[in-house]
Amino acid sequence: MVYSDMKRTAVLNVVGLTRGLIGEHTPRIAAYLRSGHSRDIDPGLPALTCTAQADYLTGQRPNRHGIVANGWYHRELAEVQFWKQSNHLVTAPKLFEVLKAKNPAFTCAKLFWWYNLYAAVDFAVTPRPMYPADGRKFFDVQTWPYELRTELKSVLGEFPFAGFWGPAAGVSSPQGGPDCASRWIADSARITEERHQPTLSLVYLPHLDYNLQRHGPTLPGSAQLNPAIVPDLRAIDTLVGGLLDFYASRGVQVVLLSEYGITTVNRAIHLNRIFRERGWLVIKEELGSELLNPGNSRVFAVADHQVAHIYVNDPSLLAEVQAVVAAVPGVAEVWDAAAKQAHGIDHVRAGDLIAIAEESSWFTYYYWLDDQRAPDFARCVDIHRKPGYDPVELFLDPKKSAMPLRIAWRLLKKKLGFRMLMDVIPLESELVKGSHGCRPRNRADWPIFISPQAITTGAAGTDAALASTDVFTELQQLIGG
Repeated sequence: MVYSDMKRTAVLNVVGLTRGLIGEHTPRIAAYLRSGHSRDIDPGLPALTCTAQADYLTGQRPNRHGIVANGWYHRELAEVQFWKQSNHLVTAPKLFEVLKAKNPAFTCAKLFWWYNLYAAVDFAVTPRPMYPADGRKFFDVQTWPYELRTELKSVLGEFPFAGFWGPAAGVSSPQGGPDCASRWIADSARITEERHQPTLSLVYLPHLDYNLQRHGPTLPGSAQLNPAIVPDLRAIDTLVGGLLDFYASRGVQVVLLSEYGITTVNRAIHLNRIFRERGWLVIKEELGSELLNPGNSRVFAVADHQVAHIYVNDPSLLAEVQAVVAAVPGVAEVWDAAAKQAHGIDHVRAGDLIAIAEESSWFTYYYWLDDQRAPDFARCVDIHRKPGYDPVELFLDPKKSAMPLRIAWRLLKKKLGFRMLMDVIPLESELVKGSHGCRPRNRADWPIFISPQAITTGAAGTDAALASTDVFTELQQLIGG
């Protein structure tokens, strides 16, 4: 079937948005919810950025598209790698490929959605630092076409990378206001629409994510909204409201959706420390610090929020590992081969076992037993070197005094061409108050799908949740049908 006409659409991915957060502090989003059609999204486990986006854009689960988490252990390299960006890692047909095949006139702008590099889209913008051979690092974006980078930066200036992730994300800093990264992305979406009019715009707005992880959505031991996140709700509502008005003025329909809901947490689980104490982990010493050696370890965990992929290089330990992990306080489930198949995540990239935390707990990647032996990157924002996700990167070390001067001195050394280590991140997992990855008990904490048109999956008028893979069908029908 070939569509002669397609409805131009913008999909605003408002990270962390749930029905429970929509209310008095989000009047524009609340009004859009009332005027349209909505369903909760049953979070496809694991409820993580990369997996959710792959589910949405392929209509498949990880056993088909291969995105088992935000990062995983590459068995052929014997390395853990996180936040890789090549779209070739997604091994199922994507929505923009399917629609292009139906109508060659279809165009797509992919703005900060993940697996952006080399995607078969017409316009792409993604965060991409530059690493000269002398060891320096320059924050930047990469675009397709390449000239789009110059086009955007000439109007918007440099992308405020520190406001996108790290201790400056979601707070006022020299980079800009708390929402500076999301605002830059929203403005880049406006410019792309004005100059190129794509059929489909995929726009990523991460602002809520930061302080929901820092502070938690609710007060400890309570269902009451945490007042600390109210300014963030108001900021994202203003940003979304502006985009709703902008796209409406140009005849573009808008879908609001989110990838996951964040729950309040009070427990960090250190699986790798447990494995080390049992003699299953192999540690390599380098320059006085300890590095995880996954290739020689009998068992190790790749932690990703409330999910941990457990790789068992010694198959004789499989049953024992499962029993040990299942007994750890805060662990809700441990999936074996049968459970992985039942959840659609039986892929070679997945762990031999997958642990799912209770919604009040989350997994760290920590493997050292003495903080003095932690690797140097542990105290830095270093998303590619760490063998797991580290939300503590959102914090500055409270034990270090004169932190603004410390940071300024390091930035000056960098500007002058000297080597420096931006070691300002604490090793205190208890600072983290919000996480995601499991399926929350309360549906008000599930991600949401808000559409300008009737949602066709399921019976009319039903309140049944959409499966994460149903988002693909709904978007295809909205755009192409």
